[in-house]
Amino acid sequence: MKLFIENLPKAELHLHIEGSFEPSLMFKIAERNKIEIPFNSIEEIEKAYNFNCLQDFLDIYYQSANVLIKEQDFYDLTYSYLEKCAAQNVRHTEIMFDPQTHTKRGVSFKTVIDGITKACEAAEENIGVTSLLIMSYLRHLSEEDAFKTLKESIPFKNKITAVGLDSSEQGNPPSKFKNVFEASVNEGYIPVAHAGEEGPAAYVWEAIDILGIKRIDHGNNCLQDESLIKEIVKRDMALTICPLSNTSLHVVDDLKNHPLKKMLDLGLKATINSDDPAYFGGQVNRNYIEIQKALNLSKSDLYLLAQNSFKYSLLNEDKKQQYLNELEVYYINNK
Repeated sequence: MKLFIENLPKAELHLHIEGSFEPSLMFKIAERNKIEIPFNSIEEIEKAYNFNCLQDFLDIYYQSANVLIKEQDFYDLTYSYLEKCAAQNVRHTEIMFDPQTHTKRGVSFKTVIDGITKACEAAEENIGVTSLLIMSYLRHLSEEDAFKTLKESIPFKNKITAVGLDSSEQGNPPSKFKNVFEASVNEGYIPVAHAGEEGPAAYVWEAIDILGIKRIDHGNNCLQDESLIKEIVKRDMALTICPLSNTSLHVVDDLKNHPLKKMLDLGLKATINSDDPAYFGGQVNRNYIEIQKALNLSKSDLYLLAQNSFKYSLLNEDKKQQYLNELEVYYINNK
């Protein structure tokens, strides 16, 4: 089963590039930029990655991002992640990035986007991994601040496919960002949002009805509301589920109790993703492997999850079909 997963063609739809920042690369870039970090060793950083909730993680996540200053830093961060994609048969990835985390520190939007997109272009050419970008607004900041980011993004519109909503969910409902999402859609961006990770099912309703999102990031708590489940199934919307993130942040107490199988049985279009792999104990294949063991998923379950990852990506239909055909050939030969 492990071998089946490792060679399974798949897409990753929920990945924060800042959350892929491995401790070894963090040390390297900090040294290069002559920035002091509050850790003396890789082991010390790994020990700090022991979280009790989403906020614990976010505190260290933003602290780590402080070493990213130059275009080369964002290039190295992104290319390092894309190399890991190639090694795991991740054929396509949809990368979230948080401009406000960097512009708040005086790093220009241009520096961030140029570093990330140059790495994406190089990876497609060198290692055959396709990617697109999702610009995420930080929900703990104001809508006014998000509007500034939207304005800054306009000269780079051709490099960005979608807008998202991440960071501290509790107390920051999707409705807080109604106007900026409307403006973002008017600029041609596809809307997605984190909803129902720590927030209630009501936040998922808001994200769907008020923000008009096309895909739900996390969405675990939609299971609290039967009518919401029916609505998501009716609208044929996917959930980007992140198993190891869920246990790391105590959204789920144990992978054996993870609702993924229940979601699939209810007809919800779940996908498997790593979220912030440097912090949550594993890249996307590790998420597949651990959830397969915990829930005793079959090869047909895994095939369905991989199918969903391509089908509910933001790729054009031709490219989706190309990847789905590749996946089908693999499954027929290995089931």
